[in-house]
Amino acid sequence: MADIREILDLADTVAVVGMSSNPNKAAYSVPAGLQAAGFRIIPVNPTARTILGEQAYASLGEVPEEIDVVEVFRPADEAPGIVQQAAAVGAKAVWLQKGLTSPEARAAAEEAGLAYVEDACMGVERSRYGITKFDT
Repeated sequence: MADIREILDLADTVAVVGMSSNPNKAAYSVPAGLQAAGFRIIPVNPTARTILGEQAYASLGEVPEEIDVVEVFRPADEAPGIVQQAAAVGAKAVWLQKGLTSPEARAAAEEAGLAYVEDACMGVERSRYGITKFDT
């Protein structure tokens, strides 16, 4: 597993695959917390137009800007394909949320040279290290 703190320190833009528009779901509240800490959040959800005031995209391939981390809120069996998409768009890391693991995704990330985290909450880890993206 990659160094969690280093990924968070270096990341500014997080594309969230499977981001929800439902405030009661972790797939909304975790990215909302990251956004509140100064991270640029890009929702990737084919059924949403905007989430958290940000334009949503149907796929990673449609995102028109550089992505540092792809955060995954989709079933683990979709993770290997998401890793391939992340590599194709030039992302630097893939992060599978708490409860998600995939040996196949891990192998694909290693092969593509991507940093990889699984079974960890990006929001919890950001909070633990006190990382924000505000200029001080």
